[in-house]
Amino acid sequence: MQLVLITGMSGSGKSVALHALEDAGFYCVDNLPPELLESLIEVEQAYQAERVAVAIDVRSAQSLPGLPDRLRAIRERGQALTVLFLDTTTETLVRRFSETRRMHPLSLKDTQDQRRALVEAIELERELLSELRERALVLDTSQLRASHLRSEVKALLHRAPAPLTLVFESFAFKRGIPMDADFVFDVRMLPNPHYEAELRALTGQDAPVAQYLQAEPEVAEMETHIRGFLERWLPRMVADHRSYVTVAIGCTGGQHRSVYLVERLARQLSTHGTVQVRHRELDALKHR
Repeated sequence: MQLVLITGMSGSGKSVALHALEDAGFYCVDNLPPELLESLIEVEQAYQAERVAVAIDVRSAQSLPGLPDRLRAIRERGQALTVLFLDTTTETLVRRFSETRRMHPLSLKDTQDQRRALVEAIELERELLSELRERALVLDTSQLRASHLRSEVKALLHRAPAPLTLVFESFAFKRGIPMDADFVFDVRMLPNPHYEAELRALTGQDAPVAQYLQAEPEVAEMETHIRGFLERWLPRMVADHRSYVTVAIGCTGGQHRSVYLVERLARQLSTHGTVQVRHRELDALKHR
């Protein structure tokens, strides 16, 4: 049975992700108390369910401290489990809650009907979920439209299980560093195809741009350094029971240099686990 746990920040798109999995044939349960997770697994296994997705988040705040241990025990019993954590910047969350006028689950302070400020509630939620986030596959939804998020979730979870899921992501520094990145590499100092008129409208996935960058010794040197770092430390991360690692590579526009290096490194390091490629800025254009 394929079991997926959707968790993360309130307002980050968990409902969208759960609906995407339901459309993909998963049996979905929202807001399940952590104490019932093992019982649900037993029932679904008895019915020979193939795909089950569960959403657990800060609405079960009192039970969250014990959830990481529960997940560890579930894995030790041989159950395949993917934990997907949706994260978003505080600024984006404040805007989303303001637009929807919904109350944050942690806004109510106590039985005396005292209220927390929205930013205070968001930061408390980050603290309560921090341990769960550390062992999850993190997806930054700050700049994702609903259609893009659905596509990302389906792509991430329809791949074969592996000891390590390695995500390579290109991005533009001018739009901010991805929150889901474990490692960030800045390649803005490399020669930029943007200044070549015939290459400006192309991307790092196009052959003319690749040929231009391959001819630059600095680009090859950067590629070698990043690859060497990852080849040295990825086995240690697997030994430390890390299931997910996201490597973000950024340039000015997220169109040429970072895209080229992500494509190259994803191919070269594919033997280290399941590899997922994201191009944040290019993908956003596709889903407009």
